[in-house]
Amino acid sequence: MAELAPETIERLRVAADAAATNAYAPYSGFRVGAALLFEDGTVVTGCNVENISYSLTICAERTALVRAIATEGATRKIVAVMIANLNHAASSPCGACLQMLSEFVEHDAVIWFPAANDMIQKPFHELLPYAFSNWQKE
Repeated sequence: MAELAPETIERLRVAADAAATNAYAPYSGFRVGAALLFEDGTVVTGCNVENISYSLTICAERTALVRAIATEGATRKIVAVMIANLNHAASSPCGACLQMLSEFVEHDAVIWFPAANDMIQKPFHELLPYAFSNWQKE
């Protein structure tokens, strides 16, 4: 896993917390924020946006990713992801988010997410070891 300076980790935590305050979660009250750190030092945030038809809800990680691509294109790589949950509930990235991130994240990018009583830190490849990949390039 890539080592990040403590001040960078704190910057990501603060950004993810701030993004979570913007979450639209009137049905579940589950307010999540995500902060993506790119290789150039840029941080892009996102929050979950619920819909009364739950399957149309979009998670914070995907919101941040889509925002980053919409504003800067798809050429940069993510080196770290911080997840915040204002409900202080355990919340690792879901499978859909991990799969979406897999096309843009470094193999050993650090992912932080809330656990029962602290934060878990894992390299991306441990969270999604068998991601769908572009079989035409292999």
